[in-house]
Amino acid sequence: RLSPLSRLAGYYLTYESCETLTSVLQTPNSPLRELDLRYNDLGDRGVELLCVGLTSPLCNIQTLVLGQCGLTEGCCSHLASVLSSPNSQLKQLELRDNDQQDSGVTLLSAGLKDPDCKLHTLG
Repeated sequence: RLSPLSRLAGYYLTYESCETLTSVLQTPNSPLRELDLRYNDLGDRGVELLCVGLTSPLCNIQTLVLGQCGLTEGCCSHLASVLSSPNSQLKQLELRDNDQQDSGVTLLSAGLKDPDCKLHTLG
């Protein structure tokens, strides 16, 4: 069951909110393991900011939901960097109802093939 803090679906967050979220992801001893951001207009810029936090050794996020966040192939190289980061704890990534195109999927697959990738579920 998701904690209230981790359920931010449909809260009208934008890329500007992601700077604050990135700080939260880098908080020492954070209990946050799941983050549901679906139905927010984060866009590629927002995900790029989030990826900074997701690659922090302090980040404990294992489940990230980014469905219907206005994403394109522009964020896929950043997400691939998270997947291939030895610091990343990410095991589930949800990207449904975005527009990554084939080129974005190709970029993501590079991260999935990395030996440091811990991802079990990509949706």
